[in-house]
Amino acid sequence: MPRFDLPLDELQSYRPDIPEPSDFDAFWTDTLTAARSHDAPATITPHVTPLTQLEVFDVTFPGFAGDPVRAWLTVPAGAEEPLPAVVEFNGYGGGRGLPVERLAWAASGYAHLFMDTRGQGSGWGTGGDTPDPHGTGPSGSGFMTRGIDDPADYYYRRVFTDGVRAVDAARALPQIDATRVAVTGGSQGGGIALAVAGLSSDLRACMPDVPFLCHFSRAVGLTDHDPYQEIVRYLAVHRDAEERVFRTLSYFDGAAFAARANVPALFSAALMDLTCPPSTVFAAYNRYGASDKEIRVYPFNDHEGGQSRQWWEQAEFLAARI
Repeated sequence: MPRFDLPLDELQSYRPDIPEPSDFDAFWTDTLTAARSHDAPATITPHVTPLTQLEVFDVTFPGFAGDPVRAWLTVPAGAEEPLPAVVEFNGYGGGRGLPVERLAWAASGYAHLFMDTRGQGSGWGTGGDTPDPHGTGPSGSGFMTRGIDDPADYYYRRVFTDGVRAVDAARALPQIDATRVAVTGGSQGGGIALAVAGLSSDLRACMPDVPFLCHFSRAVGLTDHDPYQEIVRYLAVHRDAEERVFRTLSYFDGAAFAARANVPALFSAALMDLTCPPSTVFAAYNRYGASDKEIRVYPFNDHEGGQSRQWWEQAEFLAARI
């Protein structure tokens, strides 16, 4: 496939004007204050697996509106606790799956909390366990337009809040050192990680891999791939909704959260990525608020990015900062 976005030298200085609503910070402060009023502790139950060198726990914690959100906690068996932790968020359409699917962080000595994504888990993988009990108005297929008429109802308000509450829950678990927590994720998970880094304090690092949910206005006009095309199809039907839709999305743009984040970050971008175009990733990276930031670029990859190579980069990056 040919490269379709800006050349790398232009990406490295790409800082578009991305409008933010004047009440962005108040919106999120109010949202998180309401969510944290549901202060029930997480429940944690040992989960039997075939693994002999790792221990697994089934975790449920209160997310948006106190809704129960599921997660897997995996730790090295017999490790001296509390441990540094990596909280990870999943890609679009996937659920938390089976606890034997993501072992690298725990095998490297970390506590690994992998959050289920509410309402998802039936697009690929081995399933999810967290429903989204909140209804919305008319929407297209997928999740991108659920509640898109109003920021208060938008689907990702709930998901990003769940992500912040996952970090809150992780810090309260006895297996985890509350002062040494990092966040990561690929694609949608990278977008959630950026939001959490912009909304949480005292993280050790944020590692968004080919992040989704950045620079919406460019993405929906540049790529013909889902999930951004869900918004295009919605607007092709709701022809008078453009201003309202992009106002809602402005509360959820990864570039806005990146500007508010102040912890070390390692991004990645793929120059042939038709799902999350590289300019949308660089729009967030170039606005990222910390001086300690790096980005790995994969010139010949699509949305798979660096895969295991990128995980290795993350592991070395985090080891120096946690």
